[in-house]
Amino acid sequence: MASKDAQNQRSRGLPGFLPGAPDPDHSFHVSLPNTGNQVWPPALPPPGSLPPGLEYLSQLDLIIIHQQVELLGMILGTETSNKYEIKNSLGQRIYFAVEESICFNRTFCSTLRSCTLKITDNSGREVITVNRPLRCNSCWCPCYLQELEIQAPPGTIVGYVAQKWDPFLPKFTIQNANKEDILKIVGPCATCGCFGDVDFEVTTINEKLTIGKISKYWSGFVNDAFTNADNFGIHVPADLDVTVKAAMIGACFLFDFMFFEHSLAGL
Repeated sequence: MASKDAQNQRSRGLPGFLPGAPDPDHSFHVSLPNTGNQVWPPALPPPGSLPPGLEYLSQLDLIIIHQQVELLGMILGTETSNKYEIKNSLGQRIYFAVEESICFNRTFCSTLRSCTLKITDNSGREVITVNRPLRCNSCWCPCYLQELEIQAPPGTIVGYVAQKWDPFLPKFTIQNANKEDILKIVGPCATCGCFGDVDFEVTTINEKLTIGKISKYWSGFVNDAFTNADNFGIHVPADLDVTVKAAMIGACFLFDFMFFEHSLAGL
């Protein structure tokens, strides 16, 4: 009987529960090390067909985006290519994003510049490409507003983030590959965030149900005044489609350009 119980215990394996949820048997305990500079190792893909490299997103209900400080831009007051670390709730890096743009666009088009952001996983494989064309950013020009194209994997369009005209609030829609609206993002009237977080609510198209939010975290007066480094958090249901999560990562980049990007030259 003891041998049979041991065999059942081995076949049972680890308890099946989501990360962060309590162990239903109260018998499985893990002591987590300091994860400040760790990267998240690849996990086995869940059942179903997912775009390669997006398997990690299927497990997350919180995605943290940390913009790296560019010392050259901070000292000289010039605009440099943005770089972002994308992390899970434990602070472990899952992706790294690098902006590709030419110096002329960064200098003369500033935050309106066209660019491409390439997102790679921890093995260096490019898994998401975000294309941003040169567009307007004004309520006085409602016919040519901001838009992002999301590809995952590169070369395969999975969605768009499109700005919608509104005289009072910043509004955007997340669209599928056919440019059909599936979710809406509504920001606050004032996005300065001088002394607190700035939240963009993710809602259904009719804005009657909020399913998540994108937050720009306040990092302190000194950091906000003298660097370009911004931190964002994406709070969404864990079972949300991974291509929608990828589009929301792209939306964070767009919000950073539109509302929070600055340099010492502009102070």
